[in-house]
Amino acid sequence: MALLPGGTFTMGSDLGAADESPRHNVTLSPFAIDIYEMTQDLLAKLEQPNPAHFKGPRRPIEQIRWSEAALLCNARSIAEGLEPCYDEATFACNMAANGYRLPTEAEWEYAARAGSSDDTPGPRGNSLKSYACYAASSQKRTDPVGSRRPNAFGLHDMLGNVAEWCHDVYAADYYGQSPAQDPTGPTEGSKRVLRGGSWKSDESSCRVSTRAADDPGISDACFARDNYGFRCVRRLSAEELAKFRP
Repeated sequence: MALLPGGTFTMGSDLGAADESPRHNVTLSPFAIDIYEMTQDLLAKLEQPNPAHFKGPRRPIEQIRWSEAALLCNARSIAEGLEPCYDEATFACNMAANGYRLPTEAEWEYAARAGSSDDTPGPRGNSLKSYACYAASSQKRTDPVGSRRPNAFGLHDMLGNVAEWCHDVYAADYYGQSPAQDPTGPTEGSKRVLRGGSWKSDESSCRVSTRAADDPGISDACFARDNYGFRCVRRLSAEELAKFRP
């Protein structure tokens, strides 16, 4: 995992879709985030079934519902002796637990921006192919994680490969009412946020500020898409947190 210091950044865009605005400042606490999307070999270590369409130990998990991603966060927490974050009956999240969870939408965008204030940081046009597995650069399937160049935080595949589930409930107007400190999204809503675009997305969907959402699949056993995956975040331990203190 990469240990990120948090801090204040400008989230959103005034140049994209209406749900990306208004741009607003958000302050985040330090957190750890997976360098790679959750892979099938890690799933095997957790002794969990592999739902992926595109099989390969270092390919990302896909065909994963939001609810399944949350349960896998819990399984990983338990395997490492950490406190699970998600209530497996209600899917309420204990943000104070030290286990794994899905990133908030703000954490995801902070990690994807990697210190850039640009609405579309990093490569554009053909050069995006060096950083992202998307429609113009994929073989109509996922890449093994880490096949493309990382961003400035050392994180791979923040754009493309699989669209990544975030913790937050989706609301198109949330940015106009978002708290300034560690926002966790609306309390009610039928969909959950997805970020980053995927192997089948066009370039316009592979921007750090582009927002998407879908049904979390809590009650729909048939829900599956071969371009949805996730990566985990967790709170820093006291030892890790000390690295960011004077």
